[in-house]
Amino acid sequence: MPKNSQNYNKLDENIITRNIPIASAEDKIFDVVQSFSKKRFDDLNYVYVVDKEQKLIGVFSIKELFLNPKDKKVKEIMKNDIVKAHLNSTQEKVAILALKNNLKAIPIVDENDKFLGIVSSDSILKILHLENVEDFLRSAGIGSSVRETLEGDSFFLAKVRIPWLILGLVGGAFAAFVVEFFEAPLKSHFILASFIPLIVYIADAVGSQTQTLFIRNLVFEEKINIFNYIIKEIKTGLMISLILGLILFGIVMFLFKADFVIGLILAISLLFTILIAMIVGVSTPWFLNKFKKDPAIGAGPFGTIIRDILTLIIYLGVSSLIFWLF
Repeated sequence: MPKNSQNYNKLDENIITRNIPIASAEDKIFDVVQSFSKKRFDDLNYVYVVDKEQKLIGVFSIKELFLNPKDKKVKEIMKNDIVKAHLNSTQEKVAILALKNNLKAIPIVDENDKFLGIVSSDSILKILHLENVEDFLRSAGIGSSVRETLEGDSFFLAKVRIPWLILGLVGGAFAAFVVEFFEAPLKSHFILASFIPLIVYIADAVGSQTQTLFIRNLVFEEKINIFNYIIKEIKTGLMISLILGLILFGIVMFLFKADFVIGLILAISLLFTILIAMIVGVSTPWFLNKFKKDPAIGAGPFGTIIRDILTLIIYLGVSSLIFWLF
């Protein structure tokens, strides 16, 4: 669930369950148990405690209700540290609160902290399902709701897909220009052209991994120190590129019988493309999040185009530089 909790899919009041057990702090447990025999509730996971102004002041589970003596007061067993969401929260934030705190329901309050009801476990599961489907669609560059995508006609589906495909087309044309610009080393050493798909693939694979992990952290963490996060990714990238670079160098030298310079070009190129792919994988969703856009879109065509073009520039640029030096 790669987007932040500041935008997208505002909580629908229709999914709020209002027929739930409610008590006051001065009620005895016996009174609360008795209320169960007088009324049928739509959710029986927690009892919510409100004051005279209907503000949420506490909560306790049904299990705690039956484990304590009947003459105890509610205020003696209720928890004051309440995990709750506001009415203007997004659906995803509500679902994430439930996951992070291992709760079966999340209470909802208005701007005055007045208790409105809960989002039940059934609704949370539905939210998670819809969010996952929409994240998958956005990762493919389709920025519309699930219902619109499933029920839209051919014209609508073409309209939501074409903009990102046009962006990919333009990016691909620019990538072709980059290859043409470095035509000389490719003509002289055709083996370099043979390894373009491999270098591009590794960069895309590492970049996609990085973006996925960062977007997940972006969702679960309120604040991320972007500088420290990038430094950590660079250290990780150095270890990954060192291992992959040595493996690739060995393959080129012993399997393809290429000379030392070709192996050096591929190893150095892999080092820089992996590092750049990781930086792009972090910075793209981070910038989108800063501008209140859906960060999940960074895992789609936009991030791929940037990585592919930079990968080609680095690979062919390193090739030209090393051939010039040697």
